[in-house]
Amino acid sequence: MNTISIAGRKIGSEHPPFIIAEMSGNHNQSLERALEIVEAAAKAGAHAIKLQTYTADTMTLDIDGRDFYIDDPDSLWHGNSLYKLYQQAYTPWEWHKPIFDRCRERGMICFSTPFDETAVDFLESLDVPCYKIASFENADMPLIRKVASTGKPMIMSTGLATVAELDDSIRVAREAGCTDLILLKCTSTYPATPDNSNISTIPHMGELFQCQIGLSDHTLGIGVAVASIALGSTVIEKHFTLSRKDGGVDAAFSMEPDEFSLLVSESTQAWQALGRVTYGPTEKEKLSLKFRRSLYVAKDMKAGEVFTKDNIRVVRPGFGLPPKFYDYLLGKKVRKNVKMGTPLSWELLE
Repeated sequence: MNTISIAGRKIGSEHPPFIIAEMSGNHNQSLERALEIVEAAAKAGAHAIKLQTYTADTMTLDIDGRDFYIDDPDSLWHGNSLYKLYQQAYTPWEWHKPIFDRCRERGMICFSTPFDETAVDFLESLDVPCYKIASFENADMPLIRKVASTGKPMIMSTGLATVAELDDSIRVAREAGCTDLILLKCTSTYPATPDNSNISTIPHMGELFQCQIGLSDHTLGIGVAVASIALGSTVIEKHFTLSRKDGGVDAAFSMEPDEFSLLVSESTQAWQALGRVTYGPTEKEKLSLKFRRSLYVAKDMKAGEVFTKDNIRVVRPGFGLPPKFYDYLLGKKVRKNVKMGTPLSWELLE
């Protein structure tokens, strides 16, 4: 897939994975904490911070009716109306610029997920370098069309979407001007579990839609994310917080700084390990060839003696003939006196 450049950073299979720290509502309605999250993410090695740009009013209606109430007892947000949840979780728009500025100061990319067209217009005023479409909005064609019309790279999570729905969304995005598209395999449960992640979809999705694929990961730990690199993931997005014990709307499935630092290092090593299809010793392995097994004289021998299982052996190091000639040499005669420990060579045969 073609390499994509976002704010000067290249993303693609030929480059280390692009690691995004999702702030979401983990600022707990404190700008000071939001800026601390930026600092901690930079120290942990994140390449980008992602925000969410909405208000409760741009997200839903202020209604406590059944349709607008979270009644799933297993949900982290059980007991909230949608409106009240988004009031608690949203990032005030006046905070965006100081957060963007702090990210730039720390050498990180900052971008956001808009949830309606007014959010796109606002983010354009901040010269955002790319956009994210969330899983629950990946069927919102007017929003996708608006984002695509900016001509900037689009990262879109695929949670909940069928193949047909994704095809519709991708067609709309491309027809509206999106040329740089990255899809993120995503399981929209909070938290998600490894056995429900199905990351084998990643290479299939790449072939199907002919674009880069990454992972928006809501599982705990780093195992799923690191494994996704081996399947071709070029982007990893994980929620990030200073400390889960501080609470917050997404804290339960967010990574702490030490965990995130490990994610960055291990995903990079996983990418480095992919390499290319190759057999035989690498340049660095060649020095180890001498420690392979080979054929050696195991007892002193006189000229004319026959090679037997008693006087030749397959041992380390590897300076003698390869072990595959062992059976061939049995019964042959040595042409001169040799000492125990002499590597077997064709010159020793009578």
